[in-house]
Amino acid sequence: MKVGFIGLGAMGSAMASNLQAAGHALTVWNRTPEATAPLVSLGAKAARTADRAAQGEVLCSMLANDAAVREVFLDSGLLDAMDAGTVHVNHATISVALAEELVAEHEQRGLGYVAAPVFGRPDVAAAAQLNMLVAGKTTAVERVRPVLEAMAARLWPLGEAPQRATVAKIAGNFMLAAAIESMAEATALTRAHGVSAADFLDVMTQTLFAAPAYQGYGKLIAEQRFKPAGFTLPLGLKDVGLALAASETARVPLPFAGVLRDSLLEALAGGDAELDWSALSLVAARRAHLDEGGQG
Repeated sequence: MKVGFIGLGAMGSAMASNLQAAGHALTVWNRTPEATAPLVSLGAKAARTADRAAQGEVLCSMLANDAAVREVFLDSGLLDAMDAGTVHVNHATISVALAEELVAEHEQRGLGYVAAPVFGRPDVAAAAQLNMLVAGKTTAVERVRPVLEAMAARLWPLGEAPQRATVAKIAGNFMLAAAIESMAEATALTRAHGVSAADFLDVMTQTLFAAPAYQGYGKLIAEQRFKPAGFTLPLGLKDVGLALAASETARVPLPFAGVLRDSLLEALAGGDAELDWSALSLVAARRAHLDEGGQG
């Protein structure tokens, strides 16, 4: 298929490379043009402007936040430049409010809109092993299925309203943040009593919490390996904020989301913006007046 891809950060570039490898005719664009070079070396075409990347049957995007999505797709007039019938697949984690606005704006122009946010870090994306939440009109989803399957290990359909995939992704990231915070606080407790983070987390992630999220983030916490960041603390703060915004709209209390927001803010106030969000363990250690190493 003729596919455009906008947004070539760590996740977007890995996902786009799998589209190129699968044989799709790929055109890429990024607000920082240098990011297109690795994909061009694989055979993709680089567009000079975003609208040039939107001339195919499908346009995928993986942008950082609401502001970037709004700037590229709404403020710039990109939607008006797209041919009727083109399907836009949005992989970004955005607010429910913006998702609803995008649905309306696409429908007004006769464009398809599919929300397809993903679970998985850049290494998982590079291996085409993402778990992809998918919601949108059935005709649009089926049209882009070959594109989605080239990037994911499994597609998880969530109905015809794109907002469903959006809120499920937000809720999932809230759960990940809660898991990281619980490990951060628990390891501070064990360390204060002489049990290293590595020893404690080895027990937990092989027994009670033998699940990928705990094992992956537990290893990062135990090894104090927060660079390079697969998912930064500012992005974590953004997503917890999205959960709080969605909860307020629907009148759904999320008491622990407030705790997570404050922990993330504390991490950023401590100068940790470049670190992976598993560095919440540093916040728990500082609160307990422990050194920031992982040993007891």
